[in-house]
Amino acid sequence: MRVRIVVTGIVQGVGFRPFIYREAVKNNLTGYVRNMGDAGVEVLLDGSSQNIDKFMSDLNSKKPPLAQIDQIRRTEILGTNGYTKFTIYQSLKEVENSGSIIPPDVAICNQCLRELRDPKNPRFDYFFITCTDCGPRFTIIEQLPYDRENTAMKDFPLCGFCKKEYVDPKNRRFHAQTVACPICGPKAYLTTNKGVALRVQDPMRTAGKLLSEGKILAIKGYGGFHIAASTTLESPLSILRKMKFRQEKPFAIMARSIDAVKMIAEVNSKEQELLTSPQRPIVLLNKNKHYNLSPLVAPNLHNIGVMLPYTGLHYMLFDQVENTSFVMTSANPPNQPILNDDIESVKTLGETVDYFLFHNRKIANRCDDSVMRVHGSRQVFLRRSRGYSPTPIRLKKKSKCCVVGLGGELNNTSCVLLNEKVFVSQHIGDVENIETQNFLQEATGHLYRLTNCKAEAVVCDLHPKFTTTTIAKEMAQKENMKIVQVQHHHAHAAALMAEHNLDDIIAITCDGYGYGLDGEAWGGEIFYSTFDSLRFSRLGHLEPQSLLGGDLASHYPLRIAAGILNKAGVDIEGWLLSKSKHFPHGVTEAKLVANQLKTKKGIVKTTSCGRILDAVAAILGICFKRSYEGEPAMKLESVALSGKDVLNLAPIIKGGILETTSMFRTIYNSLNSVSTENLANSAHIYLAKGLALLAIQKAIEQGVKNIGFTGGAACNQILSKQIRETVESEGFNFYVHESIPAGDGGISFGQAVIAGFSDF
Repeated sequence: MRVRIVVTGIVQGVGFRPFIYREAVKNNLTGYVRNMGDAGVEVLLDGSSQNIDKFMSDLNSKKPPLAQIDQIRRTEILGTNGYTKFTIYQSLKEVENSGSIIPPDVAICNQCLRELRDPKNPRFDYFFITCTDCGPRFTIIEQLPYDRENTAMKDFPLCGFCKKEYVDPKNRRFHAQTVACPICGPKAYLTTNKGVALRVQDPMRTAGKLLSEGKILAIKGYGGFHIAASTTLESPLSILRKMKFRQEKPFAIMARSIDAVKMIAEVNSKEQELLTSPQRPIVLLNKNKHYNLSPLVAPNLHNIGVMLPYTGLHYMLFDQVENTSFVMTSANPPNQPILNDDIESVKTLGETVDYFLFHNRKIANRCDDSVMRVHGSRQVFLRRSRGYSPTPIRLKKKSKCCVVGLGGELNNTSCVLLNEKVFVSQHIGDVENIETQNFLQEATGHLYRLTNCKAEAVVCDLHPKFTTTTIAKEMAQKENMKIVQVQHHHAHAAALMAEHNLDDIIAITCDGYGYGLDGEAWGGEIFYSTFDSLRFSRLGHLEPQSLLGGDLASHYPLRIAAGILNKAGVDIEGWLLSKSKHFPHGVTEAKLVANQLKTKKGIVKTTSCGRILDAVAAILGICFKRSYEGEPAMKLESVALSGKDVLNLAPIIKGGILETTSMFRTIYNSLNSVSTENLANSAHIYLAKGLALLAIQKAIEQGVKNIGFTGGAACNQILSKQIRETVESEGFNFYVHESIPAGDGGISFGQAVIAGFSDF
C-alpha cells in the first residue's frame, strides 16, 4: 500500500521530520518526508495497511511538544514499493497550501540547560545551546521552507561533531536547524560602548560582574537588544532613566530563578506556570513585604514586571555574582521599535551604556518580550509577542476571504486572517515615526509571505488621520485590494466575541481613545455586536466630559479634571491656581484653562473611561503628568488596591448614560475626610458597577446572555473583578480576553475578523 500525506500547522522547526522518520522506521515503512515551501510537511509511505494505520494513529498522539497539527490530508496513490528505506528528503520550494506557520521562539529546555552545566559535554558553557525542542525559531527565519539555509544560521556551517548529531535519527538534534557548538556556532563577545572588542575569556560572566558593579550594558538576545543594569544600585538606574527619557515608566527585571522571584514578589500557581513556561513572558507580580529593590525600578506601583532567563546566555550572567536579579528592559529609543542591528545599536545606545554584549548571529525578525498579568486564575495579555507570535488563534468557522489587519496607532500589531486562523504579528509599538512605520510594513509583509496568504482586503481604523490608515490605502492601491475601515471599539468587541467563538455579545469597551462615528473621542462604550452581521449598535456610554486641549488632556490629566469639577460646581479658577505648579507653564496655563471653561470655545467631548481614571488620579494627587502610556490609571489602581469602597455610591444611569460628574463631586468633597486609598477604590467600584449594570440592562433588552469586558481598561484588576462579580451574580456569561491583548494590541485581530466575515 502507498499513501501520500500532507500535514499542515506548526510542523516545521519543531522536530517534526525527525519524529516522522522515527515513527516510519518503527512501523517498518519506507518512503520519505520533506518540508514544503508553504511550511507544511509531505510524507510518502510504503508498507502494509496495518502498519500505515498504526503510524497514522501515532501521528497526533505522539507528535513533538512544540508541534501543532491543523490538518492531515491522506491520499492513496498507485505504484509499487520503490523505496528500500525511509529517508528525509531535501525540502521543496513549491507551495501547495496556505496557513502553516513557523513556531515562535521558546526558552532553553531542561536537557540543554543540563548540558550547558556539564563540564564533560562538548557544549559546556556554550551560550547558544539549543535542540529541536528549544531555541529561536521565528526570529531567525528569513523564508520558507524552514531549513538552515533559509535562516540566520546559514552563516554557521556545521562542524563534524554537530553534523554527526544532525544526521543521527537517535539524537534529539536530528535535523535541528539551530544546532551549533563553540567550534562552529555563533560567538559572543564583549565590547566598549564604542563597539571596540575586549579580550575577555568569558564574555557572559564578565558581563554579569560588570552589571553587579553598577555598569549599564546592552545585551543582544534572540529578537533584539535589552538594556541591563543592577536592580539595587540607584546610580545606574538614575542614569538609565535620564538617558532613556523614562521618568517613571517601570523597568522589567530578569530574576535568576523562581525562588529569587518569590523573595521580592507574590507568586500564585498560575503566575508560576507562566513564568516557567517555554514562552517565558514578563509577568506582572505584586510586590511582597520583603521587596528590597531600588524604588527606581518600578516607581509608585504595587507590582513589578518579572521574567526568568530564557537563553543560555541569560543563565550565565548570574553564575559568578550574588545578584538575584537584573533590570532587563527593551533597548529601544522612545516610541521606536526594539533595536536588532549591531551597528545601529552602537550609534543609538553608545552614550547610554558602558558596554555591549554581542553575538554574531543576525536577528532576522525583531521580537519584543511578551507581557502578562493574572486576574484570579486567568491570564491577561498586555503584550503578545516573543514566545507566542505568530502562533495562530482559531475561529469557529472559515472566513470568506483572506484579509490583512493593520491595527491602530498605539501598541500596534498587524495580522493575517486565513480561513479559520488568525496570525497576529509580534508587538510593533506606537506607529508615530518612520522607523516604526517601516517595522509595521516589514513585519506585515513577512507574516503575509510565511502564511502564503493572497489577501483580498486590507483593514485599518476608522480614524482618517492615523498613519495606519495611510499605509492601508497605499497597500490597497499597490496590491489591488479592497480597503475596509473599522471603528476602533467595534474592533475590540469583535475580537472578544471571535476569541470566544460567540454568536453575540454585549461588550463593555473601555480605553483611552477611539475615533467615534460622530467624530468625537469614544472610550467608555456599551456595544451590542453579532457574529453573523458583524455590525454593532452603540447602546450606552459614559457621560461625555470636556477634553480641554484635546490630546494635551491625555498627557496632563488636570485638564480633564478641571472640566469635570467645573461641571460639578467647584470654584474651578481657585482650584486650578492651587494646582498651577503641576502645569508645564504654571499659573499662565492654569488661567488659560479656566478661561477656556468660561468661554466654552474649542472644547472636545469624550466618553473615555481612561480619561476618567486619569482625572481621578489628578484630583487625588496621585499623578499629574502622563510620562508613559496608562501611567495615571496604573498608579491609581496601585493606590486603590489597598483601599475600600467607603463611599458606596449608587450608579446613576439615565438614558443609557452612566453619569460620572456626581462621583467627582463626592470625591472632591471627601478629600479631607476620606483616605486617598479609599477614594481611589470607591471611584473604581462606582465605574465598574455602573458599567456592569448598564450592560446587564442592555443585555436584557436585547435578549443576550453574553457580556464581555474589553479595551485597555480591561487589564485593570479592580474593574475586571467587580464587573465580573456583578455580571455573573445576575446569571449572565462573562468574558474577557485570554489569548490576545485586551488593549490596542488586539485591534488588528478584531479588524480582520470583521472584514473576513463581512460582504464588503
